Amino acid sequence: MNKLKEYLNSHEISEIHPSDIAKILKQLDDSEFTDAIKLVPKNLIGDVALALPDRYFDDVVESLSVDELSHAVSELESDDQLEFMQGLGEVDENVASQVFDTLHEDDRQEITKLQTYDEDEAGRYMQLEVFTALKDEIVHDVVKRFAALRKANELENVQNLFITNKENKLRYTVGLDDLLIFDFTKTLKENIEDSDDSFEPKIAYDRDDIKEVVHYFEEYDLSVMPIVNAYGVLLGRITSDDIYDIINEHATEQMYNLAGVDDEAEEDDEILKAGRKRATWLSLNLFTAIAASLVIGMFSNTLESMVALAVLMPIVASMGGNAGTQSLTVVVRQLALGEISQGDAMRIIKKEVSISLGNGILFAIIMGFVAAAWFDMSMLGVVIALSMVINLLAAGFFGAIIPLFLQRMDIDPAIGSTVILTTVTDVVGFLSFLGLATLILL
Repeated sequence: MNKLKEYLNSHEISEIHPSDIAKILKQLDDSEFTDAIKLVPKNLIGDVALALPDRYFDDVVESLSVDELSHAVSELESDDQLEFMQGLGEVDENVASQVFDTLHEDDRQEITKLQTYDEDEAGRYMQLEVFTALKDEIVHDVVKRFAALRKANELENVQNLFITNKENKLRYTVGLDDLLIFDFTKTLKENIEDSDDSFEPKIAYDRDDIKEVVHYFEEYDLSVMPIVNAYGVLLGRITSDDIYDIINEHATEQMYNLAGVDDEAEEDDEILKAGRKRATWLSLNLFTAIAASLVIGMFSNTLESMVALAVLMPIVASMGGNAGTQSLTVVVRQLALGEISQGDAMRIIKKEVSISLGNGILFAIIMGFVAAAWFDMSMLGVVIALSMVINLLAAGFFGAIIPLFLQRMDIDPAIGSTVILTTVTDVVGFLSFLGLATLILL
């Protein structure tokens, strides 16, 4: 609490950053948090709430009145307003409805407009606040108008001027740094025609998949991208900070999916909810483990006659599992980054199989000598060596092909890949090792 007071007292309101406040609030216990949140400047409370992890959102809502929540929403940009209202609705629909009714008509219309888009559409993430001008406007007048809007805090984080025609169809995008070197006595159109630079805008459509928009930002190193509708009419903009959030959320979701857990459930404090989600994948994993055990059961006589096989068996399965996870992680990540095209599947499979085969041969030789020396049985070393080559080869192949197949089926490659791969490497490992042992040693 004292640390928050010190921070607020030592900074002007214009110097205070929501992330700094959020960092301090996360260090407080529940009893202090409720009192501390009331110290946060009212015009920043919305940004602070969104900067905090989701589990704190309930506490923020419970600490504020409807009027305070309404003021917090009104201070946010349109895309953040939608995110705040969505979170509020999940906490308490009744309070969310009351807050929405108290908002200014313009804010209500903007939130309603953004809600018409699906979660995976670019329009869902755009800010409706844009700085525009007509191509026949004098540059001096445009700069003067921008200064007035900026002083009135009606515009924030503006990097570009969007030039439209009278129908609001986007024609050019001019960076503010370029605008400052224009001839202030000429029109925007005249300056653009006199310049050697190209001001043709890189655009995205409001119904585009947001993942494609993320790739545009990465490919063209953009800080902002205008969003237009099917007729070319300017609707809003997506900024790089929104893209960073999307990339982070997608990466987190993939990490959780690879581990067989639900990202939304894990961010919630409800133990039962998270437990149920985990139990779903654990149940599936139980059945796959039983399948691997059935394979072992097929060779019970072999295991009874040679205890050394039981000692070495986990090594084969473990090496295959780790090799497969390496291939799986690489392919899933490359798919997420858009680095694998539709015709690239064979190249990826060949690469992962070659790497796994090379490592399989290397560690087969090492483990073959270890096993032979350990149990004083040269043929046992041959068995585990052959089995390790077979299992690592299968691990590389399936580690690459499983996510590629899921992607082809329009399923997130991260979902279920690990469970499937673990089953494959266990079954192949046990089957090859015990099968070869039965044929060669008995």
